[in-house]
Amino acid sequence: MFCKSTANYYICNPLLDRITQMGLFRSRKVYYFYNPNTLTYERVYPSVKERFFAVLKHLSVGIFIGTIAFFAFMYIFSSPMELLLQKENNLLQTQYNILSRRLDEALNVLDDIQQRDENLYRVIFQARTIPEAVRKSGFGGANRYEYLMHLSNAELVMGTTKKMDMLTKQLYIQSNSLEELFSIGKNLEARSRCVPAIQPIANKNLKHTASGYGMRIDPIYHTLRFHSGMDFSAPVGTEIYATGDGEVIFSGWRQGYGNCIIIDHGYEFKTLYGHQSENLVHVGQKVTRGETIGLVGNTGKSTGPHLHYEVLLNGKVDNPAKYYYKDLVPDEYDEMIQIAENHGQVMD
Repeated sequence: MFCKSTANYYICNPLLDRITQMGLFRSRKVYYFYNPNTLTYERVYPSVKERFFAVLKHLSVGIFIGTIAFFAFMYIFSSPMELLLQKENNLLQTQYNILSRRLDEALNVLDDIQQRDENLYRVIFQARTIPEAVRKSGFGGANRYEYLMHLSNAELVMGTTKKMDMLTKQLYIQSNSLEELFSIGKNLEARSRCVPAIQPIANKNLKHTASGYGMRIDPIYHTLRFHSGMDFSAPVGTEIYATGDGEVIFSGWRQGYGNCIIIDHGYEFKTLYGHQSENLVHVGQKVTRGETIGLVGNTGKSTGPHLHYEVLLNGKVDNPAKYYYKDLVPDEYDEMIQIAENHGQVMD
């Protein structure tokens, strides 16, 4: 018999004992207690509070077990939708990696085109260079890609987006460069007539070459200084020729140069002729290559009759010896270069 001892009586469950002996089972327990006053078994009825706590206990255990099972399934097992999203995410990441590699290849090809454009085509057409800072410039704003930082693969997505922006901008710059070169190429014949390409005086035997371009000794101050052109010694009155087609933009006296003429040839080229005894052209006059524009003299800062000749490209002086290719054969050109490299004293 199932009984529970108390101070005054025993609580027993004879029915449960009987049912157990019969091989049966009841999920609900029924308790009795023996009352010695009445000599009978009396049934025990649980209070509302006891029932409430019993139900609460079972609910708490159930909720606890259910919560554990829920999180276990949530983190260990994936739903079909999650599996599909994970597959799509992996595919998207793979595509981003492939796109990033292709962008790297495209940028390398574009870099090769830019190098050819800068070091070959622009040299041939004598076009103004495009600075590296312009070709490779980035985009302003430190937070330009901040809106992508919340993504799971933020670094990959931001890097790929940045490469795409760089490629787009550099392609735009390169496209404009090719259009410029195409325009120059269409006008190549007219341009070839304007570019300085002969010596400014008759100097076939090169005997009139006095001093070249670069660092030289000043004839008056006897100090080393930069000589921005070439000097051609010749008797006063020797004819001076325009070295390319153009328009006279200055004809008069200039400090240091004496009687001076400046011709604008277009295509960013200008030439200067100094120390003349007489200017034979005026401002606004159109001249052609080989046309006489003045006479050799000894005006301005000069130590003897000679012509000071300068070539300016894009507003900066350039070595005139590079522009005699229509006047000299290769051997004569080499000799001219050697003479021009002489670091002796200049005449102005």
